[in-house]
Amino acid sequence: MPAEKTEPPVTAFMLVKTTPEWLALTVQERVDAFTTQVLPAIEARTTGVRSRFYDTEFYSARVTDVWVWEAEDHHAYQLLIDALRETPFWDRYFEVVDLLVGTENGYARTYGLEPVATIST
Repeated sequence: MPAEKTEPPVTAFMLVKTTPEWLALTVQERVDAFTTQVLPAIEARTTGVRSRFYDTEFYSARVTDVWVWEAEDHHAYQLLIDALRETPFWDRYFEVVDLLVGTENGYARTYGLEPVATIST
């Protein structure tokens, strides 16, 4: 997936928890499962999405990872979710605990304001 910087209108925070089946795999088996079963489905069925993956298991018992997805539009996001649901990722290797979907600085666009809540120091 391309890593070029965009300003996508849809961002999804996918909170997931690993399953015992995933944890029973070796590290190499996990990489192989992801690259042969999950990535091909995403690449075949979607365009205009990119992701970042965060490990959280050492800070949270509720979720083990947060997968942040950015999509060019709602249709691209829908195609992504449809693709993931047809792979072992969804409910076999990971439990999708929650999906938090939003648009970055939506309030600023709605009211024609500067995005004052986006802070960089």
